[in-house]
Amino acid sequence: MTQDLILIIALAVPAVVITVLRINAAMVFLSVALGSLLVQFLAPSAKELTNIITPHTGPVSDSTITLGFLVVPAILTCIFTVVSISGRAKVLLNALPAVASSLLVILLAVPLLPDKLAKTIQAQPTWHILSKSQALVVGVGAVMSLMFLWTQRRGDKHKGKRH
Repeated sequence: MTQDLILIIALAVPAVVITVLRINAAMVFLSVALGSLLVQFLAPSAKELTNIITPHTGPVSDSTITLGFLVVPAILTCIFTVVSISGRAKVLLNALPAVASSLLVILLAVPLLPDKLAKTIQAQPTWHILSKSQALVVGVGAVMSLMFLWTQRRGDKHKGKRH
């Protein structure tokens, strides 16, 4: 139950923080997707380089490298887009991609954790529910994020000015 509670907190906290700080959750979702690509294509080379420079690194440092590639783009996006969402309706609508971002980062991060910790989390009932809904999270999160971005048009620069 403790691991289940930790997983639920890990899912809720990022979504709440993104919503409360009015961070552009659609950009965060896409940044997590980018992080997944970085893990796939850059992390193996980074691990090899790390093993050459410091040959006594273990699986924990490998996990740290891969997790860094996954979450650093999202963290930077959070920093750069704080208070970028304005308007009550947009803030409420932003909560949906915030939840999708949180779900996606957990789905992608847990398998990258050290084996013992990953297996402990993956044995929990909450993880089974989450992992079975992986395609739904990715599909709905991507569509919501794109729709949210498409609706973020800049207003007319000359609105209200006389010509």
